[in-house]
Amino acid sequence: MRSTTRILCGLATVAALTVAPAAYAAENPYERGPDPTESSIEASRGSFAVSQTSVSSLAVTGFGGGTIYYPTSTAQGTFGAVAISPGFTATQSSIAWIGPRLASQGFVVFTIDTNTIYDQPDSRGDQLLAALDYLTQRSTVRSRIDTSRLAVAGHSMGGGGSLEAAQDRPSLQAAVPLAPWNTQKSWSSLRVPTFVIGGESDTVAPVASHAIPFYTSIPASAEKAYMELDNASHFFPNTANTTMAKYTISWLKRFVDNDTRYEQFLCPAPDDRAISDYRDTCPHA
Repeated sequence: MRSTTRILCGLATVAALTVAPAAYAAENPYERGPDPTESSIEASRGSFAVSQTSVSSLAVTGFGGGTIYYPTSTAQGTFGAVAISPGFTATQSSIAWIGPRLASQGFVVFTIDTNTIYDQPDSRGDQLLAALDYLTQRSTVRSRIDTSRLAVAGHSMGGGGSLEAAQDRPSLQAAVPLAPWNTQKSWSSLRVPTFVIGGESDTVAPVASHAIPFYTSIPASAEKAYMELDNASHFFPNTANTTMAKYTISWLKRFVDNDTRYEQFLCPAPDDRAISDYRDTCPHA
């Protein structure tokens, strides 16, 4: 049964979307890429050409290495960055598809391996933060990154880890837990804008005992949204998923890049057959 919570965004959002392009560009130096459309955020690749580099576990401390995907050109300036953790028993290959997809939209993306495939969410949270520190301080792409605009994401225990990381480092700009799993259910002290994505048919981390309680416990003042994918299993992040990608892109653009051009895709609740439930705190301040 579909249930969609619709909340109108209000005059502030309308005003933001109608500001003259020159004036908006002057107000937001972090805007990257052309004006977005439904087709541009649903595309398998965005407007930026992408390069990648591998990071050996032997070259880092605190996590297991990984792959960095980044826009090849810096003509538009530096970029926000996001570290992404796989789930229990999985490696970065399970989430590899999302790396170039996000990078092509104007982000530096680090899909990581964890120290062991059995690491729990609290450890994965620490490893996500260690990966961001490496990315911004020691990596070969550090000069391409704006260190004030960082985010985390993850699948399953990696999703639970992204909540841990966001709680531990409130300076992060966004978190996107995907089919998140964690024994901790309350995140009342979390202050980072968080977009929780669950699968309606998830039997590993059922939304009723994981994603929904996580979302509900986050204070509205943090800015938050919950999206449930219709009939999706726990493993929806492991293969290319257009619905997951388009709204993840929109959330990261909105809160990492402060780009209100993407507000239109988040508020009001999208009318999308692939979504069985959507909740949010529109309008976003």
